Amino acid sequence: MEFFHDVNIDFLGKKWYFIAFSLIFSVAGVLSMLFWHGIPWGVDFRGGTLVYVKFSHAPDLTAVRSAMDRAGLRDPKIQSYGAPANNEVLIDLAQKETSEQALDRGKLQIIGALEANAPAGKTDLNNASSLAIQKYLMDNDPLHLGSDIDQKYPALAKAIVDYRENTLDGVFGSIDQLKGVADSAVLASLRDGFFLSDFGVRHVEIVGPQVGAQLQKQAALATVYSLAGMLVYLGFRFEWIYGVAAVITVFHDTLITVGAFSLTKTDISLTVIAAILTLIGYSNNDTIVVFDRIRENIKLMRREKLSEIVNRSINQTLSRTILTAGLTFLTVLALFLFGGEVLHGFSLALVIGILIGTYSSIAIAAPILVAYQDWRISRGKRPMAMPAKAK
Repeated sequence: MEFFHDVNIDFLGKKWYFIAFSLIFSVAGVLSMLFWHGIPWGVDFRGGTLVYVKFSHAPDLTAVRSAMDRAGLRDPKIQSYGAPANNEVLIDLAQKETSEQALDRGKLQIIGALEANAPAGKTDLNNASSLAIQKYLMDNDPLHLGSDIDQKYPALAKAIVDYRENTLDGVFGSIDQLKGVADSAVLASLRDGFFLSDFGVRHVEIVGPQVGAQLQKQAALATVYSLAGMLVYLGFRFEWIYGVAAVITVFHDTLITVGAFSLTKTDISLTVIAAILTLIGYSNNDTIVVFDRIRENIKLMRREKLSEIVNRSINQTLSRTILTAGLTFLTVLALFLFGGEVLHGFSLALVIGILIGTYSSIAIAAPILVAYQDWRISRGKRPMAMPAKAK
């Protein structure tokens, strides 16, 4: 299937427009990373505490941020996640300490900030553990079990927490919701010793800053190794200039993608690094298709200028590029629109990368070959040698 027949677009004639486009987005990304927003490392890389909070009502993010400020927690990242009807918020608190105890204090500080108006002497039932509930029931013995408390109350405390987490999705709206789980004496006792906040902590992720620094180094090395591998492969399979052109193109794609994350202040997580490495391979594959056609046409069009050969090769592969990139883009766009907050960074990197990777294979990689050829001629050297035949 082909979209175009005998198409003859002068891509190289528009190279200055392409260069201007790439410079604008590359420079904007670099300025953002250096002077404006920096590289927005996620908690995986910088270390810190992620607290996933479920509210009983639509959360007011401004009020949540104000509560964090009053508790002395400066500049936490607060955002809604999941479906709006779920009333879920993600609180990201950076921590500089290295001990697990210090990091755990960050979680407790967030909970304490949201429970600023808690009644004195009472425990929040929405965030109480089964052990805390069990201890309270055993100390007060509302069922007057006497010697049997060691058997009844542990199971009852676990049932209360399981009902909260599994049936009510983490938040009690009223202690009366426990009528099917515990009898009236237990409910009355719980009212005396507990109160209900309007939120419950569903999940906590803690990453130490030392681990985050190690992950940063590993992510950088993975990217560098992939670029070096491409340079070696293409230098062996074609000529070294083809490898250099491909690496420059992939570096261009990576720079613009990371710059876009910096400009939009979207966290770069481990899944985003995985997406970027995927895009390095995807962009390189598109570039190799064009290079392979250039190599074939050099054999068939020996008397033509390299610029004409490159233009012809790009036009000949244009239908394939549109089909492959278009279908892939529709898939990742659906992932971006409907994949939810957890996959937002991953899918955003794929959306940006596929667009830029497809563009750069046409507008950046191939023109580099022509520029190198022109440079050789201007220096009085022989034109670029014909690539080796495929084996």
